[in-house]
Amino acid sequence: MNFVDILKNLWESTGVYQSEWQNYVMMAIACVLLFVGIGLKKEPLLLVPIGFGMLFVNIPGAYGILMKEPVTDVVTGVTSPGGLLYYMEKGVEWVIFPPLVFLGIGAMTDFGPLIASPKSFILGAAAQLGIFITLFGAILLGFDGAAAAATAIIGGADGPTSIYVTTMLKQFDLLPAITVAAYSYMALIPIIQPPLMKLLTTKKERAIKMEQLRPVSKREKIVFPIVVTLVCGLILPDSLPLLGMLMFGNLLKECMVTDRLSNTASNGLMNVITIFLGMCVGAKALGTTFLTLDTLKIVALGLVAFMMGTIGGILMAKLLNVLSHGKVNPLIGSAGVSAVPMAARVSQTVAQKEDPNNYLLMHAMGPNVAGVIGSAVAAGVLLSIFA
Repeated sequence: MNFVDILKNLWESTGVYQSEWQNYVMMAIACVLLFVGIGLKKEPLLLVPIGFGMLFVNIPGAYGILMKEPVTDVVTGVTSPGGLLYYMEKGVEWVIFPPLVFLGIGAMTDFGPLIASPKSFILGAAAQLGIFITLFGAILLGFDGAAAAATAIIGGADGPTSIYVTTMLKQFDLLPAITVAAYSYMALIPIIQPPLMKLLTTKKERAIKMEQLRPVSKREKIVFPIVVTLVCGLILPDSLPLLGMLMFGNLLKECMVTDRLSNTASNGLMNVITIFLGMCVGAKALGTTFLTLDTLKIVALGLVAFMMGTIGGILMAKLLNVLSHGKVNPLIGSAGVSAVPMAARVSQTVAQKEDPNNYLLMHAMGPNVAGVIGSAVAAGVLLSIFA
């Protein structure tokens, strides 16, 4: 091989030579996600791994290295190892990561506000309106039943649930667009929700101060996850991988005899899974397969799903306010979209703009936690129909 051939081979091995325009578009999108996560500090624990994973895999030539499958030599029987992300991605493909995320969420979440105010279940259920409206919208746009269901679950405002449903329905081609849309819109909740909250409520309604929640006993907190698991499991077994792990994590937190397990689930394990899951989600957004018409449809439907979920929760809270003779602030209904605890914080922020002394956070946490349960139940319903 002469010197010219060496230079030619070196040039053809570079990313610049192998690049396509889609690579540069996706790297630009990745930088936007990193800016939102780092510069604007919106959901950095999610958007930074997703953005970097997207940047990582869209560097020209990197995909073949990072996602390389292991190959066994038929003569020697020796297997060459696969790429780094090939193995990490199995946590998504085999549906391991999403239930483990729910385990961590359960170990970090206080269900007390939900137990103290059972009507929060109604608000959490109403906020799932976005899922079912989007389901029909996706079908009208040409998606088949399974693809429409995978797209619709974005309305649950829960990234792990979106990954779980999409994977279980075997919609692997849509997984990058659905997961990126779900996590991106979760990060944008402080931007998406306030205009809708102000549009659908009056100044007087936003200023309503709610009565302090009753104290919840430790016994109630221990019994609650067990009862929810039994009831939901008997009625809708398809919801158990997510809902059961959520309740198990919460039981570890509340039973007071498994502190080490609870701390591991809510800290070390949760952090590791978040890193792996975020990287894998971003790595699936390869430009040549991501930049399609279906992706644009999913992004648009995801926004509709989030908006309709917020609207459903607010309208139901307005109804409860009328039935309770003005005792329910409709702003807490928007927290039913599951994104814990960001959606509850948005309710608090909007309320305090009307009255700095109005503290809605604990009242909003009830619908917020109910929304997590509601999204898992909705996932079970979709899987029971379309799987």
